[in-house]
Amino acid sequence: MRLNEITFTDALPVDGYGPGFFRVGGEVHEGALLIWDRGRADWGGLEDHETLLSMIGFVDVIFVGTGAETAHLPKDLRDRLEEAGLGVEAMNSPSACRTYNVLLSEGRRVALAALPV
Repeated sequence: MRLNEITFTDALPVDGYGPGFFRVGGEVHEGALLIWDRGRADWGGLEDHETLLSMIGFVDVIFVGTGAETAHLPKDLRDRLEEAGLGVEAMNSPSACRTYNVLLSEGRRVALAALPV
């Protein structure tokens, strides 16, 4: 199989995940994760609206990983993000990681906020 090298922005892709952790750039991150081209950080989960709102103007869409199962975002969170012009897509965390990596490889302005599986 022929493999092509993918060039990412300054943001690192998610290399892997497991019970309670994510691996980004070869380093393990315990707990909920927020990652975008300006770095990575702990994320306070679905109640942490302000952290996600701080990305206005820097990203076009945030992929929200809701853990092992897909769950709806709290309505007030979705409304605030969409009113601010920020796209938001909720899905289970494995799907959110994969989708984030694909769009990141295309050079898109994306972020990932994910709860561990």
